[in-house]
Amino acid sequence: MRIIAQKALREFWERHPDAEQSLKAWYYDAKQATWAHPQDIRQMYATASIVANNRVVFNIRGNNYRLIAAINYDLGIIYIRFIATHREYDHIDATNI
Repeated sequence: MRIIAQKALREFWERHPDAEQSLKAWYYDAKQATWAHPQDIRQMYATASIVANNRVVFNIRGNNYRLIAAINYDLGIIYIRFIATHREYDHIDATNI
């Protein structure tokens, strides 16, 4: 998969250093993946939440952080839409971000 906005991940772990290794692991896994359907993601990430508008919510570092990605399965592209603490995530609508 091609990941758009790796910079967002880097900027986040610069502010939250404890998330760095988890985000790097997620990035490596996602880059190597060939997700064609939401079910493919669930096979790799059982705790991922599949939501409307091709959004997927990933739990990062034991659910301390949340990453929302918009996925274009046909083109094999992941767009990083949001990454924040669990508390910040509680104040947004994952389907529209």
